[in-house]
Amino acid sequence: MALPAHRPLPSAAIPVHIATLGALLLAAGCSGDPDRGALAAQGWTGTGVNSVSRPMAGAGVTAVTGLRTDGSLETSVFDLAGGRRLWSRPATMVGRLSGMGVQPPAVTGTPGKGLVTAVEPRKTGKWNATLVARDARTGTERWARPVDSTFGPVRCGPNVCLSEFTARKNAQFVALDPATGRPLWRTPGIAEVEHQDASRAVLFRMAKKPTLEARDLRTGRTLWTFPVDRAVGSGVNLSGGWAFGTAKAPGGAGEVLVGYMAPYQARKGGTLSPYGFFGLRLADGKQVWTRKRLLRIYPSPNPATGLFARQITPRGGFGAFERIDPGSGRTTATLGADKAPRSLWWLSLPADMSKLGFVVQGKPGSAYELSNGARVTDPALRAWSFCSMNPPELRITGLRGFYPIAALCAYDVATGKKAAAPGAPPLWYTGSSDGWRVWRDERGAVHGVRDGSGSAPGMYGA
Repeated sequence: MALPAHRPLPSAAIPVHIATLGALLLAAGCSGDPDRGALAAQGWTGTGVNSVSRPMAGAGVTAVTGLRTDGSLETSVFDLAGGRRLWSRPATMVGRLSGMGVQPPAVTGTPGKGLVTAVEPRKTGKWNATLVARDARTGTERWARPVDSTFGPVRCGPNVCLSEFTARKNAQFVALDPATGRPLWRTPGIAEVEHQDASRAVLFRMAKKPTLEARDLRTGRTLWTFPVDRAVGSGVNLSGGWAFGTAKAPGGAGEVLVGYMAPYQARKGGTLSPYGFFGLRLADGKQVWTRKRLLRIYPSPNPATGLFARQITPRGGFGAFERIDPGSGRTTATLGADKAPRSLWWLSLPADMSKLGFVVQGKPGSAYELSNGARVTDPALRAWSFCSMNPPELRITGLRGFYPIAALCAYDVATGKKAAAPGAPPLWYTGSSDGWRVWRDERGAVHGVRDGSGSAPGMYGA
């Protein structure tokens, strides 16, 4: 879960000196199909909720955490096929870091047998809240587990997983049986699920020396372990953020887990923590490639579908833009730093990710073909960027420092204005689940559309 997933600042868009980079990255905003750019007939807009988390789709529903007018949180669940609101329940956060954004519910199972699991403000004795699994269609409670502090539940294969006691020294990661809520296995420390399939999950263990670790979902047996500093250098600081995705290796040689560690600057003028991209063979955790000292730029796809980065020059300034093949780590396109406008700009990408655009608010911008660096002359070019670089802090009762998941808007690059009737955001932003794409717009409304098939990761993960 990359920390820059919710309050975007143009960290890789403004040519500031690297001395100020760390502070910007801490607050920065975290494969396209061109035919998916327009809203299809099966689209819907959900009502009655101000969504602030990433929507989660599966089991025939989509679930999201919303903010009520009284400052409390709620879990809202919609029918994925038609957008009808099925049910809602109060929600809360206990022990989650503000830099991680508002936690979404976890959706597991299959249509007719699905569960939506969320943290509810039900206190029992010394326990601060309760993890509750409910029938995805009806909201009927299936099981409950008291929690002290947690980052929130996530899907890991068929199971429900979470880190708990996150505010204490005895923190642990636990995999729960979806039918009963009973623990299947535990491991000490705090971890996050970065990849999952029917039999295994890859955990990112968030420690002083972070590691990636593949685990058998049924038994918890460790299949392989990889120290992250082996890829990007010793001294990784998790305050900068991170992102992961799974890509196909070249030549059909299996899958590659692609990772990104962002830099962090503890004090002004200090050195940056190690950062960059790397790829591991998913089968055994062996390192396939690494690209140190490259910054991920925002907005951009999940690392599984496209790596867009920016170089850092030897003198500490921002250099050229690169597109990198996630499977091999090789640079496939380069655009010189001199192509960026001199005035303040926002980076943008069209639905097919074939061009790099620079949006200047209310003024003419520019865009370039990634294939050959030629300037785009099409006056009707539309590209996607953040709707806002300075969203207001969410007024959640008892919690500070949380911001909504950043929404994307379409811009006419030639004018710098938001496009009228933009349709659905691109696949590289929304991702998809069995062809369904669900997203939050800048006003907090939930939208869904089925305009394809299969599943793909989006900007914020699976």
